[in-house]
Amino acid sequence: MEWIVVTLASLLAGFVDAIVGGGGLVLLPALFATFPSTAPATLMGTNKAGAVWGTAIATWQYSRRVQLRWAAMLPAALAGFAGAFAGAWAVTVLSPDFLRKLLPLVLLAVLGYTLAKKDLGRHHQPRFAGRAEWVAASLIGASIGFYDGFFGPGTGSFFVFLFVRLLGYDFLNASASAKLLNVATNVAAIILFSLKGHVWWHFALPLAVANVLGSVLGTHMALKHGTGFVRGIFIAVVSLLILKTGYDAFLR
Repeated sequence: MEWIVVTLASLLAGFVDAIVGGGGLVLLPALFATFPSTAPATLMGTNKAGAVWGTAIATWQYSRRVQLRWAAMLPAALAGFAGAFAGAWAVTVLSPDFLRKLLPLVLLAVLGYTLAKKDLGRHHQPRFAGRAEWVAASLIGASIGFYDGFFGPGTGSFFVFLFVRLLGYDFLNASASAKLLNVATNVAAIILFSLKGHVWWHFALPLAVANVLGSVLGTHMALKHGTGFVRGIFIAVVSLLILKTGYDAFLR
């Protein structure tokens, strides 16, 4: 029964994550509920080891249909990798508890801004080019990458929002670009968790297969229905993240 529950959760997580990020909202709580006595680091490491494959497949699928801005995104992915590794190291010496109460407020601001700006992310009009673009993208990659390694919830949504708001991408291009950076940050976290023995590889394999299946379906839906669909899913995922993180921070 444990295998069935977490595998189905991984399938749904892959679907959601492929569209707009936020798969951890589904899979990580399922792991914590199914294995309540297990060390959190082990569940986080297993979550990353299973989910990274779906994210990688989504990146490949998007790259075939969406013109990724590789000259900016590859340096950003490297910056995200370095940031995530630094964040994962930092969480071994510092507590991320101070972020628990701040996170739902930040997400609420993101949701409010997105709803207020009706045309936000509907048109793909990159604001930068050349060096300015890869520097800006790398700063986003490093900062959100550090956050992903240090704490994590909402990483994909933050990538999408910042690519839309700061770089001028539409939601579809922002989601495609976010997948590439998410692969880099997940790989960094997996390396650190693996070195510390915090990955259940016997669970990671079935989680990966289910996550890939969900990811293929989610990417197909996003490419088929376009920017408006991705924007709607983004709003829904951020709203759920606000409820989940708000409950964890103030009511639990």
